[in-house]
Amino acid sequence: MSDKDPGRGSPGDEVVRERVVPAALAGLRADRAAAELLPEFSRAQLTRWLREGALTFDRRGLAPKSRLVGGELLRLQVSLAVDRGLEPQTVAFGLCYEDDDLLIVNKPAGVVVHPGAGNPDHTLVNGLIEHRPALKTLPRAGLIHRLDKGTSGLLIAACNERSLKVLTQAMSNRVIVRRYQAVVEGQMTGGRDIEAPIGRDPRNRLKQRVREGGRYALTRIRLIERFRAHTQIEAQLATGRTHQIRVHLSSIGYPLLGDRTYGARGVLPTRPTQDLVELLRGFDRPALHAYCLELSHPRDARKLRFEAEAPSDFQALLSAIRRDRETEE
Repeated sequence: MSDKDPGRGSPGDEVVRERVVPAALAGLRADRAAAELLPEFSRAQLTRWLREGALTFDRRGLAPKSRLVGGELLRLQVSLAVDRGLEPQTVAFGLCYEDDDLLIVNKPAGVVVHPGAGNPDHTLVNGLIEHRPALKTLPRAGLIHRLDKGTSGLLIAACNERSLKVLTQAMSNRVIVRRYQAVVEGQMTGGRDIEAPIGRDPRNRLKQRVREGGRYALTRIRLIERFRAHTQIEAQLATGRTHQIRVHLSSIGYPLLGDRTYGARGVLPTRPTQDLVELLRGFDRPALHAYCLELSHPRDARKLRFEAEAPSDFQALLSAIRRDRETEE
């Protein structure tokens, strides 16, 4: 395994990555395997580089849909140009920590992380570039993971190529701890591990589902507090699949409150007040907040832990269902 490290990066920097395809990825398409091995780049970028010949396996160009057998040498050699489409824009977000190597960002609910179909600008990436223009030279402005639009909380952004390499490897090795607070519909009786593969829903390409042949996924659930018709939980990601927490909780019959995409039905306790009905029915996003990150600093490996208080709508939700429980006791 090797990486050419160009430091902070500048337009035209040559980036070189080499990875050996492990046996666990045998049978995967070339584009999917590349996305697993080089998570700092988007799948769209990697697919484009496959087609252009900048990304090879055993020094041969492959079509994105080609299947791998394992043991191949992946090699990426590309000039990383600035994406002129990413313009600095003022976007609301908080900062929990900042230095020359690392940003810990607190994303509000409602902010899209990076540009895509239907969201060409005014994303968190645009806001990060406004805050620190040098991030424009890094894939996704240095962000090493993402949160859904409706999810609030903490994200990690690398500030240079060296940090990006270290942090993406740490994420790939599953040594970065990510914990979430959530409110689900129904009364859970206790914590559990949800270990079930996740893949794209064949009937709706915008959704994921638990399915045979999907990618391995593990979510650890801990019960925090039970209410009359809901439960507050902590969810810790052991893997990082798209919509993982939402899909896993829905699959066991406890969808996130407000997550209509994955089965939330607007459950109410018996004899609710009108105020509670309006609050629960009006909560129009998944009740999910990424509240805690634990990681090693990419430069000196010192241990870091960050927590972010839940946003006001989440706290108001908890206060309301707690008050309802106490009134009925």
